[in-house]
Amino acid sequence: MTHSKNLIIKVCGMREADNIRAVDELASVDWMGFIFYPRSSRHVSQVPAFMPEHTKRVGVFVNATANEILKRLSLFSLDLIQLHGHESADFCSELRALLPEGTGIIKMVQVGSIDDLQRATEYEGAVDYLLFETRCEGYGGSGQQFDWSILDDYHGRTPFLLTGGIGPSDADKLLSFSHPMMVGIDLNSKFESAPAMKDVNRLKDFTERLRQG
Repeated sequence: MTHSKNLIIKVCGMREADNIRAVDELASVDWMGFIFYPRSSRHVSQVPAFMPEHTKRVGVFVNATANEILKRLSLFSLDLIQLHGHESADFCSELRALLPEGTGIIKMVQVGSIDDLQRATEYEGAVDYLLFETRCEGYGGSGQQFDWSILDDYHGRTPFLLTGGIGPSDADKLLSFSHPMMVGIDLNSKFESAPAMKDVNRLKDFTERLRQG
């Protein structure tokens, strides 16, 4: 596993300007996610009055067209694109050719068993990162964790972030988890006081605990 000091920490589902500013000021957070899926309770329909200045901006899309992604990329000055639907490896490759150089692509893969890891390998060379999420119905995430030991059988070359129900009490569990291709974690609902409103103090305590190892 990437040393915890170098772990990419992504906070997803941001929308409110003051909350964005407060999370952006946390030195322990690297990426911030904005969800462009209309059915999400964290959906961002317009550019917030404040956008992050220190953290990288990640746009989260579900089965969107390339044109829609490119519009949001420009409007929100996104650094990375996260694909959270049924996007194929071919779509990812075609999208990469349209994106400005240096724009990263993250592909979510739902994990419930070892069989799901086979699908992950289909994206080799088409994306920059995988995001391993708990298998569930729908696209919003379940807020539940999957059995991380399944990832012992992931032997792909694409680095991954871990997500799915990671909460304030999981620092020690994360620090004891090891995988050579794990580079980050994605935090969302377990750090909220309401949808799209993060508890900044809980985030600060948790992320600093991880950084200190």
